[in-house]
Amino acid sequence: MDNPYNTGLDRNPANYQPLTPIGFLERAALVFPDHTAIVHGAVRRSYAAFYSRSRQLASALVAQGIGRGETVSALLANTPAMLECHYGVPMCGAVLHAINTRLDAAIIAFQLDHALSKLVFVDIEFLPLLHEALRLCAARPKVIVYDDPEFDGPRMAHEAPDYEDFLASGDPDFAWLRPQDEWDAIAISYTSGTTGDPKGVVTHHRGAYLLAQGNALTASMAKHAVYLWTLPMFHCNGWCFPWTLSAIIGTHVCLRQVRAEPIWAALADEGVTHLCGAPIVMSLMISAPDAVKRPLDQPVQFFTAAAPPPEKLLADMKEAGFDVTHLYGLTETYGPAVVNDWHADWSALPPAAQARLKARQGVRYLPLEGLDVLDPETMLPVPRDGQTMGEVMFCGNVVMKGYFRNPKATEEAFKGGWFHSGDLGVIHPDGYIQLKDRSKDVIISGGENISSIEVEEVLYRHPAVAVVAVVAQPHDKWGETPCAFVELAEGQQADAASLKAWCRDNLAHYKVPGRFIFGPVPRTSTGKIQKFTLRDQARTLEKA
Repeated sequence: MDNPYNTGLDRNPANYQPLTPIGFLERAALVFPDHTAIVHGAVRRSYAAFYSRSRQLASALVAQGIGRGETVSALLANTPAMLECHYGVPMCGAVLHAINTRLDAAIIAFQLDHALSKLVFVDIEFLPLLHEALRLCAARPKVIVYDDPEFDGPRMAHEAPDYEDFLASGDPDFAWLRPQDEWDAIAISYTSGTTGDPKGVVTHHRGAYLLAQGNALTASMAKHAVYLWTLPMFHCNGWCFPWTLSAIIGTHVCLRQVRAEPIWAALADEGVTHLCGAPIVMSLMISAPDAVKRPLDQPVQFFTAAAPPPEKLLADMKEAGFDVTHLYGLTETYGPAVVNDWHADWSALPPAAQARLKARQGVRYLPLEGLDVLDPETMLPVPRDGQTMGEVMFCGNVVMKGYFRNPKATEEAFKGGWFHSGDLGVIHPDGYIQLKDRSKDVIISGGENISSIEVEEVLYRHPAVAVVAVVAQPHDKWGETPCAFVELAEGQQADAASLKAWCRDNLAHYKVPGRFIFGPVPRTSTGKIQKFTLRDQARTLEKA
């Protein structure tokens, strides 16, 4: 039988408009035109100016022949131009491709070709890198150079159009294009490509709209919150925070480089209320000299989404006035879609117990419909015992459209009606999930599965350990055993024997690393530890 409530009650322009986060900026400029939207050095830009410049950018792109479904790339630092790209590019119907500025030329060339890029905005600092990439490209996108006055390094001579001149050619009253369908792509972001060519993750207007609001709700961001850009905007489109801030009429405080002095200065001088980053950013802030640190007039929310922060670091952050919340997500989920929602009574627990709870990734964001730990073979939920491992899976409106021009990878990722994260974890009786490893990072020793994260958590509790990564090392008898790469905390000392004894006191003996290697642990530009590099090193050491 037909549903009678569907008869004669159809969608029409009066009752249905495709969701898009671009409308957040339009509303902010209408309601609070004079409120400060962007702070960047001496620049203070209002919401009226932000909206006007974004429309100019869209208009200028249309004049260049850029239309719906075409790709515009951005090789930019955390600057006003990058924020304008997050609005101006989709305002003309195009798709934003934000490029990791730490990549090498060959990978950037691959992305430009694979994404079918028509135009690239590039920061003057990264122009030499782009030139090298373009020499390797089959495509020849148009180049526009953004000469940021806050950049104090050498400038490469060039003949490409200037960003401000390009912007000035556009119409500030341009009637921007809403998506024809909220399923239309808004951005393409590339995975790290550690196991092959990077995959292009396609996200849509609907998901960006929902996650942007989910950020504000999850982070308890009040109207006019002040957000410091320590998270790269190229990373999952800055976790959708470029759009979140317009929804709450907040202020973006841009930061070209993640350094302790400008971070502390911004926290104090601009009244920053929120920032995001990996634990390495916390360590950078806490280890800064006392002369650099500044007293804070308000508590600051810090959101981290990498490995669980060590207990001591969490304690130091709390003492300094920061409330740390653990998030979790992937490029394929628009950034964070899981939050360690804190219960008030947990704050009365001893610090060690609090640290264990904070190490959990948590529960689903409000705009995520499904989050579970499933057996990837049977697709059935694992027991909620905090012990049985399975694969973390997602479903809902903040899961990607799929991988661009890669139907096989898309089909595999969505097998069984869930997005397969590739992360292994457990689910606790209270429904909070906790990661135990990437599927490729599990160490199988003598037939026993060893969670590298479990070993790392034990080592992080040692006072001399600042950073640790545990990977598999080949072993003639056991197949493979754990190998620990360790960075010692400043002023601390430890050797392999003392760390091995520590592990024996806290782990089953078969989980204790057979080798400890001391020195800097390699990380990506977003603070993630490069375990694929460490696995190669461990294999090489075993052969030596």
